[in-house]
Amino acid sequence: MRLDKANRHGLVAGATGTGKTVTLQIMAEGFSAAGVPVFLSDVKGDLSGLAQAGSATGKLHEPFMKRAATIGLDLQYGAFPVTFWDIFGRQGHPIRATVAEMGPLLLARLMDLTDVQEGVLNVAFRVADEEGLPLLDMKDLQALLVFVGQNARDLSLRYGNVTTASIGAIQRQLLVLENQGGAALFGEPALDLADMMRLRDGRGEINILAADQLMGSPRLYATFLLWLLSELFEELPEVGNPDKPKLVFFFDEAHLLFNDAPRALVEKVEQVARLIRSKGVGVYFVTQNPADIPDTVLGQLGNRVQHALRAFTAKDRKALKSAAETYRDNPAFDTAEAIQQVGTGEAVTSFLDAKGIPELVQRTLICPPASQLGPIDAATRAAVMAASPMGGKYDVTIDRDSAHEMLARRAEDAARAAHAAEDSAPEFTAARRYSPATRTTGRGTRAQSGSFGDALADVVVKELKGTTGRRIVRGILGGLFKGR
Repeated sequence: MRLDKANRHGLVAGATGTGKTVTLQIMAEGFSAAGVPVFLSDVKGDLSGLAQAGSATGKLHEPFMKRAATIGLDLQYGAFPVTFWDIFGRQGHPIRATVAEMGPLLLARLMDLTDVQEGVLNVAFRVADEEGLPLLDMKDLQALLVFVGQNARDLSLRYGNVTTASIGAIQRQLLVLENQGGAALFGEPALDLADMMRLRDGRGEINILAADQLMGSPRLYATFLLWLLSELFEELPEVGNPDKPKLVFFFDEAHLLFNDAPRALVEKVEQVARLIRSKGVGVYFVTQNPADIPDTVLGQLGNRVQHALRAFTAKDRKALKSAAETYRDNPAFDTAEAIQQVGTGEAVTSFLDAKGIPELVQRTLICPPASQLGPIDAATRAAVMAASPMGGKYDVTIDRDSAHEMLARRAEDAARAAHAAEDSAPEFTAARRYSPATRTTGRGTRAQSGSFGDALADVVVKELKGTTGRRIVRGILGGLFKGR
């Protein structure tokens, strides 16, 4: 693969057990050695071996040396610079985003909201912007939704119907997300993208996201990776056509991104894939079958490694034919047959040439990895994490003043102001003067004598609570309608 075309994106596909993980490993090694940082997710735990050198005592040493000799490669074992990340903070440094950075579109996808509920979530984000309420973690969003629900009537006049039913549905989905461990994703310190794009001794840092537990919540996994791509797209400057990528991003289990995805989300992926290459980022989708990727995205993947596909059913044969047709034919062999016949350690490949045109499809031997094949042990992982400069930066959670705390203070101030207004209002004092029989019971309720004065006092106090008090509370809770 040409480094100056590596930001044109790619595909690594193949059935389970055909060698995709090893291909990811040797591609990560190659990019790192060329000074290109890499991000990949470790779905099965095997890719952690990148942090440790391979060994002549490994069970595949002899086959690897034989394959290296066939290719003409002088295989030298060695470890690579690795940083481990983990949303849950167990097998790597915590990796977080703020709720505001995630945004309503991705959050709606994460919580599987309806269009109406997504609209209400957009209203909530708009209110947070106008009110200066930082949305950092999940409790900020929960507090904001309560605030929106309490002001639903006024907000509906400005933004359209905001119902308590929709608010309740979003809150329930937030609870489900929290039960799945999603609360660990949101908070500070949020990820600084520069920390994933470091070089160490001239080699690119390999960022490995522990995803074995995360895969238990596939929607959380896919949404997080899409958020990370979106952040790269929004924050990185344009670089045109660099000599090599600024970062290579592997999106493993890519089918999870597109399963039941709404059209708006697919369009966002298309946009990111189309434009992010000008930011120097190469995106490589990893999946079992190319049919898992929408055609509008698949057409942008110029560098391809296709491991074996099986064709046991009519659907499989159709998928195989479609996969073969996406390659530039080689007259030396039938592409569809080759895709079925390649064994472990082999693949059908096609990469972009100097002009950016796909080369003829080839049958290719995959290089053996220089790093350890298979996972490292817990002690080695702990040692790598202890030596990482990222530990001191991300391992301790920061809980600064944000929407949850600000709204809580507003509510307390409003309650005190309403209570003070009720006690000091002239109407209230007058009503008390004309109803001497009014008294307070042991439970704090008022007992009336049945006189006209008592009835008048009740009416006045009720009006104060229902109108004046509400005006005072609205005045304190905020400038939602300052211009009106």
